[in-house]
Amino acid sequence: MEYQVIIPAAGQGKRMGANRNKLLLEVDGRPIIVHTLKVFEQDENCRGILLAIHPDDHLVLLELFDQYNIRKVTAMVEGGKERQQSVYYALKQALPNGVVLVHDGARPFIQQNTINELVSVAKETGAAIAAVPVKDTIKTVKQGLVDKTIERSSLWSVQTPQAFRHSLLMEAYEQAESSAFLGTDDASLVEEMGKKIQVVEADYDNIKLTTKEDLIFAEAIIRKRKEQ
Repeated sequence: MEYQVIIPAAGQGKRMGANRNKLLLEVDGRPIIVHTLKVFEQDENCRGILLAIHPDDHLVLLELFDQYNIRKVTAMVEGGKERQQSVYYALKQALPNGVVLVHDGARPFIQQNTINELVSVAKETGAAIAAVPVKDTIKTVKQGLVDKTIERSSLWSVQTPQAFRHSLLMEAYEQAESSAFLGTDDASLVEEMGKKIQVVEADYDNIKLTTKEDLIFAEAIIRKRKEQ
């Protein structure tokens, strides 16, 4: 099933300790953003990739597209102050029909079967998110003391992609804009409208590369996949 994907890629990598966009840092000899883009470039169901970027990265990204034969980027828009603004700007440039995914540029290990299921579920229900069950015990803490232990059987760690019918996501963003609502992710904007979100179980390899330590995990995931 065909879809478009929005990738916010305007971050500056402060938590990574980088002096530039962390997505330009290399893993296994390629920039992180290239690994992510290649997933969608190679998917015949992807109709187009829309990037929200920092203007300073425009030229280097064009060079990377040429170097790595990336042809599906249909728009690059200047990102906003918040991630939510960046996605909204890109969403306005998307084709106004079908399913649209929103995916973190720093999650290069998303699996094709997860993408397929998200698109299928979103087409049927309107909205679907990738997530995995929480493995750790979770406790609430107040002033350094344990307050209580949370029953983890109902807790899921949310990832991306998040998939939506274009019309539903646009409505959610328009309402958030008018009410000045700032959500924690794209699904929270849809939830704010009272809509239900379907969960698609993904996998624990689909990590977001946020800190220097994550780069070590990324190299390990790549080695594991090469050995399979």
